[in-house]
Amino acid sequence: MTPEQLSSILFEGEGLTVEFKRKVSSPEKIARAMIAFANTYGGVLIFGIDDDGSVVGVDSEKEEIDLVFTAAKQYCYPQIEPKIEILEFEGKDVIVVTIEQSKTKPHYLVSSNGDAGKVFIRLGSQNVIASDEMVKLLESEQNDQPVRISIGENERRLLNYLNNFGKITVKEFSNLVKISESEAADILVNFVRAGVLEIHITEDGDYFTLA
Repeated sequence: MTPEQLSSILFEGEGLTVEFKRKVSSPEKIARAMIAFANTYGGVLIFGIDDDGSVVGVDSEKEEIDLVFTAAKQYCYPQIEPKIEILEFEGKDVIVVTIEQSKTKPHYLVSSNGDAGKVFIRLGSQNVIASDEMVKLLESEQNDQPVRISIGENERRLLNYLNNFGKITVKEFSNLVKISESEAADILVNFVRAGVLEIHITEDGDYFTLA
């Protein structure tokens, strides 16, 4: 990354593919961001930058980089391979960590706390826990087999509901056709894979619309 590119990123601020960190506070927190980027569209973590975009620099490049590698190797499963650069900017050193969109999704958090085994994705400038449906979609990206869907009574009622009301959740579909939420989720995910539906991720929960 060039100083000009970094300047442009700082001007734009944090977002779907950019996150600023003043310092590496803990490898587990860094792992969450790395996992979210890898499971979504990739992105860059920039250390030595305050939340408001001001440059504060890092105190110890080696210590910070060691913690980044610890996060990537010990707290991410499968492991993530970050690209790390040290860049001098405005007289201070910053660390740029680039995470590519993964070809081995989903990545899980390895942790000893309540988030162990969770899958994170990027939602705007936030790292959020993926729903079960989103995890299934991430898993399906590794499946090259063609998607087969069948249109029975439940599926017809689903499509009719969406034509009338525009969107539906797993729970709403489950209640609509009187099937378990697990069965409802499988149908919805399969329709997303087939390109019939789209999934929308929000802080209040996922919902589905016609594609």
